[in-house]
Parts: sequence; C-alpha cells; structure tokens
Amino acid sequence: MLGGGLDRDLVGDVQRYEPYVGSVGAKLLTTRQVRLTTAGQVLLDQARIAVDAVHAAARRARRAGQPTPQLVVAVKPGGDAGLLREILAAYQGTGSHLPPPEVVVGGSGEPIAMLRDGRADVALLRSPFDGQGLDSQTLVVEPRLAVLPAGHRLAGRRRLRLTDLKGEPIPRWKGAAPSTTAYYTGCDGAEAGDGHTGLTPADTPEGPLVASVEQLLEVVALGQAVAFLSLSTTKRHQRPDIAYRPVTGLSPSAVMVAWPETSRSAAVAAFVQAAHDVAADQPDHMTALAF
Repeated sequence: MLGGGLDRDLVGDVQRYEPYVGSVGAKLLTTRQVRLTTAGQVLLDQARIAVDAVHAAARRARRAGQPTPQLVVAVKPGGDAGLLREILAAYQGTGSHLPPPEVVVGGSGEPIAMLRDGRADVALLRSPFDGQGLDSQTLVVEPRLAVLPAGHRLAGRRRLRLTDLKGEPIPRWKGAAPSTTAYYTGCDGAEAGDGHTGLTPADTPEGPLVASVEQLLEVVALGQAVAFLSLSTTKRHQRPDIAYRPVTGLSPSAVMVAWPETSRSAAVAAFVQAAHDVAADQPDHMTALAF
C-alpha cells in the first residue's frame, strides 16, 4: 500500500488508462495519502470497461479472420435447460454460408467471462447475471425446487413454503456476487423490497462453499445443507438420497441467450433467432411442475 491509502497496482492502472482518454481535466490522485479522488475512481472503473472491450473486440476480430472462422457458443453444464442441441440443429439448418458452431462448456461463471473477453460470440446463461455491455433474450422460465436430503424432516411433504426452510444452511457458490448469492439462497425477494415474506440473509446460515451442481448435491445428500435448483437440472440429477420439492414463493430460473451489445455478426443473429424459435416451440412442461 502507498501511504496507507492505495494499492500500487491501482495507481499503475490509473496512470496506464489515462492515455486512452487523454487529459480528463480533473485530479485523479490525492497527494498526501495517494488515494483515488472521485474522478480517479470513475476513470479507473470506466477505463477498465473500455480497455477490456477493445481487447475483446481484437480477439473476436482475430478469430473472424481465421481461414475457417467459427461461431463460439459458451454454456455451463445444465445451463441450457436441454435446448442446446435443438438450437444448434436449427442454426445449422439456416444455411451453409454461416460459420460452424463450436460449443465450449465451462464451469460456473466461465461462459459470461468468455463472452466479455472475446473468447465466445454468444452464450446461454441462467439469470441472474451482470448484463452490462450485453444484449440478451429470455428463452424459457422454469420453476426452482428445494433440494433436500432424502431423510430430511420436510422431505415427506408434497410442497413447501419458502419460510419452511428458515434456519437451514444453504451452500454458497464460489465467486458469486451478492445479488447472485441472494438468488441462490432464496433471499432475492427480500433484496427487491417487494413486501417479501420469505427468507432474509439472516435466515440462511452459510453452508459449504461449492463450485458445481455435483458438489452441491453431495453436500446436500450428506445432510450439510439444503439448496435450490431449476426443474430441468433436477430432472438430470435424480438420485435416491436426494428429494426435490416444489416451493411456494421461490423465484424461478430463466435461461437466456446473450451476446455483446456491439455485435453485428450475422452468425450471432442467426443463432439468437434459432434459439428464439426453438424456445417458442417448447411444450408447457418447461414452465410447469411435473411432480
């Protein structure tokens, strides 16, 4: 730290980004404790976004200039609600003039990171996510279910209320933003301030830290926590030591197709249209409980 104030790396960032925007006509650093001024913090935040966007555009341009360009689609396991194969078939059926799709499956948080840094052209994401700099379209909205150990005191009920789970430990996802943590713990209604009578952060003790659905299911099966997962995800992970139950008052899960808001790619447009068409043909069970 410099003078008990600012990390050397941040000072370097401010000095490095300033040439991109020229003279800003404002003082960026204080002199005594070497801290960011308000103007310096704004410059740092906005410059990072701008420079990252330039780097992402350069990466996409390099990929587009390859002898055999591809449309890179990013998705995490289970993040497509079972739609991806149909979307790819619909996209490939639109014409041979479009580049072939390459699907990259990443862990939690990776698809959106790939979209932002130019490694991917389009992604299938589950809400919530930071949509800054992105355009998106909702494909399907499906309910979430409570995930309980098979021997849990509530596993014998056909349907739960969100408040029934008050005091139960809930896993935390590695690297999740506060708004995302609120969603995964069923507390997002409390943050919205909409007269919510469900769970608050004080009602949900921290369970184990997890990085995948498989890990989450293991800690639940061991009785270390309860959790919430989308309907399509629970159908893919049926096991005798886990019970899934509908929950009244729990927010749903939305699967969305997202792409950079600056994209002018015909391939991206074709993929988004294919995703829209496939989602429009989904049967009613995509948004209804089948239990």
